[in-house]
Amino acid sequence: MTTLTSKNKIAALLCGISFLNLSLFAFAGEMKNADDTGTKQNKIEIKDFAFNPQTLTVKSGEKVTWINRDEEPHTVVSVEKQFKKSTALDTDQEFTITAGAPGTYTYFCSVHPKMTGTIVVVK
Repeated sequence: MTTLTSKNKIAALLCGISFLNLSLFAFAGEMKNADDTGTKQNKIEIKDFAFNPQTLTVKSGEKVTWINRDEEPHTVVSVEKQFKKSTALDTDQEFTITAGAPGTYTYFCSVHPKMTGTIVVVK
């Protein structure tokens, strides 16, 4: 049977603490990634009188944000009233919803009705 000297005991203790710290950092990273998926933000840019991307697929419960990059005001209005409509968005203003039940949500700009887009919500 071998006996540990006090230097060896300290070295073993430090190794154990280092291993524990690395394990906690790895676990914290996994927890952070799990949180990120629940709060994922999906962006739709309004630019050159178009919604970009024109079709976006998201999970139910995720946030969807439109941001107006045009100099003209735009709105976001659900064709079937599946989400509340935005106010007129000036340059760099944003509008955010939380995706509801799975399905296809079509929307348009009430100021420029030829501007249309689609959100596909999955489970």
